[in-house]
Amino acid sequence: MGLMSKILGGDQSRTVEDYAELDLDDASTSPAEATMQVHIAEVGGQADAIDIKDAVYDGDIVIADITRLRTEDSTVEHIVDELRQVAQEVDGDIVRKGDDQMIITPTGVRISREKLGQKL
Repeated sequence: MGLMSKILGGDQSRTVEDYAELDLDDASTSPAEATMQVHIAEVGGQADAIDIKDAVYDGDIVIADITRLRTEDSTVEHIVDELRQVAQEVDGDIVRKGDDQMIITPTGVRISREKLGQKL
């Protein structure tokens, strides 16, 4: 007996009568009010960091693409330092993923340093 047979109840065959039709009119169609948003940002200079900081102060998560910045430029380190300070001020978190992305989170949101499915 395979795993799916165990989950679905053995060797019993299913028929159309085994399933119930769900009426979508009974389900709520109004979306729930979101308390947090995830923003995608492209950082090309200092001015872009201001918008990111504002979003984090407002309680939102920002995924920032920093590929437009030259890695040898001191602007990159200055922007990274500013965003690190913002994450620290709001008791959030910040992670730099490779040379091209940063994730900055607000209060109460931590970023796992383990990749899913990569537990050793």
